[in-house]
Amino acid sequence: MKFQLVPTVAYLCLLPLLIALGIWQLGRSEEKREFLELEQRQAASEVLHLSPVSEDNPETLRYRKVEVKGHYDNAHQFLIDNQVSEGKPGYFVMTPLVLEGADKAVLVNRGWIPLNRDRSVLPNVEVKKLQATITGRINSFPRVGIKLAGAGIPTSTWPSVVQVVDSNILARKLGYPLFQFQVELDKHLPNGFKREWRTTTLMLPEQHIAYAIQWFALALTLTIIFIWYSFKKKDG
Repeated sequence: MKFQLVPTVAYLCLLPLLIALGIWQLGRSEEKREFLELEQRQAASEVLHLSPVSEDNPETLRYRKVEVKGHYDNAHQFLIDNQVSEGKPGYFVMTPLVLEGADKAVLVNRGWIPLNRDRSVLPNVEVKKLQATITGRINSFPRVGIKLAGAGIPTSTWPSVVQVVDSNILARKLGYPLFQFQVELDKHLPNGFKREWRTTTLMLPEQHIAYAIQWFALALTLTIIFIWYSFKKKDG
């Protein structure tokens, strides 16, 4: 066997990279598996009756079924910008629901609504019945890939348009405290818009494992080619 400098350096650089990519995909598979197990456990747990003293941790409560009694603050609603449904731009409508007998509220995501042709004309998101008992699912607020400066500052008018939800900033604008999570309104309840809440991740654990196998197979193929090439050079 005869090793040449350039092929050997290329092999020693590529092999660790391919193996690292395979290991990374295995790690992603495990993360997705844990995520799906959490989703199933939370969905199967008892309904949480939200109160002012309820836990306020979006990570531990995520996907938990919840019931909330209170009244909608119809005059002070938020439109979460840059939300896309079936390729069309629009907003998520976030309406504060002030808990019964308290001054604390939770933002209820009432669903997606399209933009008007004239962006300066905001859609009508009026709530017809203010007193409500709703059910839904706790979730973290919608996230964006790149958070631009000022994206969390809502406009001064009502309904107020904002790109990134920061419950502390919105609470200051409202004048009363908010929970650190949203409630995705059950799709069978009234006073909502288009609601297609995701229940699974985009890529399943098995798909990550398949990608990992591909990376490991490439590493094996590269090794076989390198050994064959080295023996061929020796024979030559």
